[in-house]
Amino acid sequence: MLIAKIGGGENINLPGIVADLADLRESYIVVHGANALRDNLAQALAKPKKVLTSVSGYSSVYSDQDAVDLLMMAYSGLRNKRLVELFQQHGANAVGLSGLDGRVVQGRRNKGIRVRENGKLKIVRDLSGKPQEVNRSLLGLLLENGYVPVLTIPIVDENGFAINSENDDIVTALQKNMNAQTVIQLIEAPGFLDDPDDPGSLIPQMTVAGLKQREEQVTGRIKRKLLALTRLFDNGVEAVVIADGRTEHPIKDALSGGGTLIK
Repeated sequence: MLIAKIGGGENINLPGIVADLADLRESYIVVHGANALRDNLAQALAKPKKVLTSVSGYSSVYSDQDAVDLLMMAYSGLRNKRLVELFQQHGANAVGLSGLDGRVVQGRRNKGIRVRENGKLKIVRDLSGKPQEVNRSLLGLLLENGYVPVLTIPIVDENGFAINSENDDIVTALQKNMNAQTVIQLIEAPGFLDDPDDPGSLIPQMTVAGLKQREEQVTGRIKRKLLALTRLFDNGVEAVVIADGRTEHPIKDALSGGGTLIK
């Protein structure tokens, strides 16, 4: 089984990705973002996002009720249904779901994020959390009957509330519960870059040890993403490919040696 994580950047080639996936013979699950769409919608509604950075160096989007409403519109609304539409046009019978639907992904709400503000330490609580369980029976039912699950946030917390979560953590939970051997992450870059500002600094291959070393050296959202990648290997994934989601055939390129292979 394969998990395809589609980034939410403006320049991701969604039609090309869907066309490639529809040609695959193995089963797969799609997890997608919509951050650019969410940011544009937030600007139009005059509700800009707020990013929190914990004292340990990890960054996340502050998720109040307005933020959850926005991600429902952008992620599980417009982006999810347009992707399902593309799959249907390519003969793949996709089913669009948020983690809230059927409790496909259930999490536990965060107790709070420790941040430093104006030199003072404080705890910030919001509507966010981490995945804990996956509804394997529902996903298995869909896959066994030829459907393509297309998943996104929000997920559901222990009390039935919709909460924000990181798609990287959702992919980790799915991989562990569905025994996926390959994860493809499609981004707006040629792959993992040694220098984020230099597209020519692509690292074609990386070891898990090298991945952990880089996670210790960085801060912000990339630190969280690298941590999620290392957890995939802790769970037994065989290979992760970080590849360019902007090419004509993003999935085919990733499976034929494009991007960065972590193994």
